[in-house]
Amino acid sequence: MEKRKHYRTVFLSDIHLGDQDCKAEFLLDFLKHTRIDRLYLIGDIIDMWAMQRQFMWPDSHNRLLHKLISLSSEGTQVIYLPGNHDEPAQKYDGMALGDVEIHREYIHTLADGRKLLVLHGDQFDQEVCFGPWHAWLGDKAYRMLMFINRWYNRYRVWRGRDYWSLAGYIKQRISGAGEAIVRYRQTGCAHVRRRGLDGIVCGHIHHPEITELDGVLYCNDGDWVENCSALTEDMQGNLSLVFWARESAVSALRPRADIAVSGSKQKAA
Repeated sequence: MEKRKHYRTVFLSDIHLGDQDCKAEFLLDFLKHTRIDRLYLIGDIIDMWAMQRQFMWPDSHNRLLHKLISLSSEGTQVIYLPGNHDEPAQKYDGMALGDVEIHREYIHTLADGRKLLVLHGDQFDQEVCFGPWHAWLGDKAYRMLMFINRWYNRYRVWRGRDYWSLAGYIKQRISGAGEAIVRYRQTGCAHVRRRGLDGIVCGHIHHPEITELDGVLYCNDGDWVENCSALTEDMQGNLSLVFWARESAVSALRPRADIAVSGSKQKAA
């Protein structure tokens, strides 16, 4: 039997079950090859916004949801922190669904003693966004970008080529997107600095990253729409990003036209 990678903690967010761009097969494969002591599901796990626009729930999404829920019976502590796309679950803050704890935010202590605030990140929208009009326009532009990305990669698959994230490539070259990421990072770090914590773990903006800002550790675990990324902690408290579409050896996933992974690997500082 193949040995599974053992992690003290795994942070996942922005899976977007119910959205056609969700990469459920890759995440199922990641979970198959890992053993996790504690799992944080940091929001936008089920995309209720997408399902209101167009309901879809393929078998892979059903299997993934069942797997995430069943992990708690397999020895993994599961903590769910709802985001904006699964906002109705926020009202259950402090409660539990079976063995799955639900919190709006949580303080995680690393193996080396550092304390990190864990939350989805939509809490910072008012400080980061320029206003409701810009937020609406940004959502429309992102959906169009993912539409183009989806059809572009269907063409690549037809030509027998691997997936390449056109969406990621374009986003890296849009100055407004870069400015929003910087403001989001600064806002999150300022928030935990005021609370006397060592760092923050969040998602929300689909930009995986580990960096330090003025002595505060900033970690974004990315997403399973574009990047197929997870933030992991080993037994010594070291944090790293895993980009599963690059590490997976499952060739059966490669020909799928609806599977995405970031076009360029983010570097951890």
